[in-house]
Amino acid sequence: MTAPADPGTDIRRLMRYTAWADARLLQALQALPAEVLHTPRLALLGGALDVMGHCLLIDQVWRAHLERSAHGFASRIPQACTPLAQLQALQAESDRWYTDYADALDAQRQQEVLRFDFIDGGSGAMSRGDILLHVANHKSFHRGCVVVLIDLAGHRPPVLDLPVYLRGGDGVPCT
Repeated sequence: MTAPADPGTDIRRLMRYTAWADARLLQALQALPAEVLHTPRLALLGGALDVMGHCLLIDQVWRAHLERSAHGFASRIPQACTPLAQLQALQAESDRWYTDYADALDAQRQQEVLRFDFIDGGSGAMSRGDILLHVANHKSFHRGCVVVLIDLAGHRPPVLDLPVYLRGGDGVPCT
């Protein structure tokens, strides 16, 4: 009989994959014309940089919840579009924080339930581990939106699949 998998290991792997996928997508955006980055195509979030800016803002909100501090945001939508180079640096720092946080999170703290208030009202409660799962899942969804925006603009989006990351991140699709 095999021992059950350590959920902490999965969360650590997921945070590393998330950091890799964020960096890979933001790097791919560097090669695209400004109209791809800035043209509002999504009704709620706008263009590709706006979507990625939203991801960073939400990272900051959940980080504040994990740190039991105030985040200071009144909206889930950034008030201004962050320039790509600055967004890359800020997202890399955020991803490092989440990776380090997951590395330091033991099984007991992973299960600890935190109470918080949502930006748009209401209260919530989630375990620290579930918050990390949500952060990764939220960004995965929105990275998918950006990939679609890149494709709709006639450019080839980067491959961000987990098997590619696990294989070494070379970007060659698995067959």
